[in-house]
Amino acid sequence: MSNKAWGGRFQQQPEEWVDAFNASIDFDQTLLDEDIQGSIAHATMLAHQNIISEEEKNAIVKGLKDIQADFYNHNIEFKHALEDIHLNIEHELIQRIGDPGGKLHTGRSRNDQVATDLHLYVKKQVIEIQALIRSFQESILTLAKSHVETIMPGYTHLQRAQPISFAHHIMTYFWMLERDYTRFADSLKRIDISPLGAAALSGTTHPIDRHKTQELLGFEYIYENSLDAVSDRDYIIETLHNISLTMTHLSRFAEEIIFWSTDEAKFITLSDAFSTGSSIMPQKKNPDMAELIRGKVGRTTGHLMSMLVTLKGLPLAYNKDLQEDKEGLFDSVRTIKGSLRIFEGMLNTLTVNTNRLNETVHQDFSNATELADYLVDKNVPFRTAHEIVGKIVFECIQQGIYLLDVPFEHYQELNDKIEEDVYDYLKPENCLNRRKSYGSTGQDAVRHQLNVAENILKQ
Repeated sequence: MSNKAWGGRFQQQPEEWVDAFNASIDFDQTLLDEDIQGSIAHATMLAHQNIISEEEKNAIVKGLKDIQADFYNHNIEFKHALEDIHLNIEHELIQRIGDPGGKLHTGRSRNDQVATDLHLYVKKQVIEIQALIRSFQESILTLAKSHVETIMPGYTHLQRAQPISFAHHIMTYFWMLERDYTRFADSLKRIDISPLGAAALSGTTHPIDRHKTQELLGFEYIYENSLDAVSDRDYIIETLHNISLTMTHLSRFAEEIIFWSTDEAKFITLSDAFSTGSSIMPQKKNPDMAELIRGKVGRTTGHLMSMLVTLKGLPLAYNKDLQEDKEGLFDSVRTIKGSLRIFEGMLNTLTVNTNRLNETVHQDFSNATELADYLVDKNVPFRTAHEIVGKIVFECIQQGIYLLDVPFEHYQELNDKIEEDVYDYLKPENCLNRRKSYGSTGQDAVRHQLNVAENILKQ
């Protein structure tokens, strides 16, 4: 006869290696706090409904808290034979307090129990991820405030395009993260739902009060359909998607950090604390933390794809396939939280090489559009101006000079509408100052942008 919690119908024990394959205790012990929390709420509701006595409830609550304390003091060893965190805790509780422990499962199933644990876990983790995003945004904003007047080359196609404010560039990631933050906030409406009391799939005959456990656990909403309550994993997919997209944004930023720190660019210098060396090349200083963040996007995106594929063919209600909903989720949560902390530290300790940035925008053709706009202001059609400037740039490349080096006489030969004020017009700092449109890289526009961002963080 089987000694399983569900073993009454079985006459044969599985082999140990089959138990190990079936078990999830190695990873779902991550849910211990949520399982204890859910069980205390369930026991409290059972007593409130006179399904168990107040004394039995008190014994259950004390026993659960003692198990929780012993877990963190490393005084409990969970077993594969008991499969998961739920049965391990229940078995330990019965061993400690006897029959009252066996009454805890009245009116619920492992199906709604694990769903409750996961809702509690995801809600908690999303709120913590949001806090880390906010902290990272504060670091971006702080760095941006120091570099409104720092000019750098802006790129398209990784080719220098136009001079922009360094603050304007990095604030792009503030706004990406703001969208990420609001996506996580919106997802809480679909996470903050109580499935407890749905039981296996059809509810229960016991006179439970699902709204009581909803209240005790602090859930905003409650599932209206018991089948949906135990089979829904949309909120996990949505969370994995939000994590994956945020990680993609971090990866884009990491790619910039990696490029900016190269000897070819030298736009920034990373702190030694967020760099590593080479085992063979003594001169190396590698941006490994940024590279790791860039690489970890593969993990989080993979976990999202895995969950979508797992769910796509499942009939209602619970299926053992859903045991696969946890490892990828736990890993994705650890990955994004670690990545946000590392990136914030990396950003807080890097040095922006302002002299080098200023040098680059004086030794390129990122002010070419300014010359075309200058001609447009002189009533030259833009397409004509574009062609004239293109020819000037070609000549400069042939001669190894830049637009600010072109003699005034030659400018007049090319177009007599060009006057001596062209040189002021072409200075990179003036290129920025003339950008007046809302959301542009002009200093006034950038300062307004920083004020908007600061107000968001204050809220």
